[in-house]
Amino acid sequence: MDAALAFRGVAKTYRDGTDALRPVDLEVQRGQLVAIVGPSGCGKSTLLRIAAGLEPATAGTVERRGTIGYVFQDANLLPWRSTFANVELGAELDGVDRAERRRRTAEAISLVGLDGFEDHRPHALSGGMRMRASLARALVLDPDVFLFDEPFGALDEITRERLNEELLRLFELRQFAGVFVTHNVYEAVFVATDVVVMSGRPGEITDRFEVPFGLSRPTELRFTPEFGALAGEVSAALRHAAALVSVG
Repeated sequence: MDAALAFRGVAKTYRDGTDALRPVDLEVQRGQLVAIVGPSGCGKSTLLRIAAGLEPATAGTVERRGTIGYVFQDANLLPWRSTFANVELGAELDGVDRAERRRRTAEAISLVGLDGFEDHRPHALSGGMRMRASLARALVLDPDVFLFDEPFGALDEITRERLNEELLRLFELRQFAGVFVTHNVYEAVFVATDVVVMSGRPGEITDRFEVPFGLSRPTELRFTPEFGALAGEVSAALRHAAALVSVG
């Protein structure tokens, strides 16, 4: 099966000589949501930017099949536009005709649970609601590949858990190929079908774990021995990977 997203020997060295990424090989199929964890500065976000074409790789290639959706760490909503107008922005810039983009926008807003807030400006929305709007904006384009760069990192624990569950529901519904960058091991295990661990800079993949739980994951899953055991394995691998910093 051809991967929806594939990194083939992707590496990154900046002009000042900083090695950000060693060669990375990773395939993500449609119906896979791969979470990437690693120490700060290991190149997780750089890998996403390269995947999206926002930054060039120094070596290697990225293969993409279909369209890309990107959800950033910040919601990046335009303060003068309503929720509806912010959500439809991507489709508007993509040249989708007005009737079709309004249909898609209304559907996406409903999918993320923002019905009733279409006319609200960003300042009137909570942090969680702003991230829902950001997610809906990407959904409008119905991407084949979804890239998530720590989208829930700044939210409180309860809101974060709710959005994790919301993301899983959308993933089960749409079955896109996804890459989800996070610093939180428990979040990674909860939302992903697979968890990839990266070393300290220059980042490289050191471990990959298949998550054995189905996609319908209740909140209570987080408190089961099976979940705790897997999170513990990932955490141990992460601690080991954090020590793998090149000295040469």
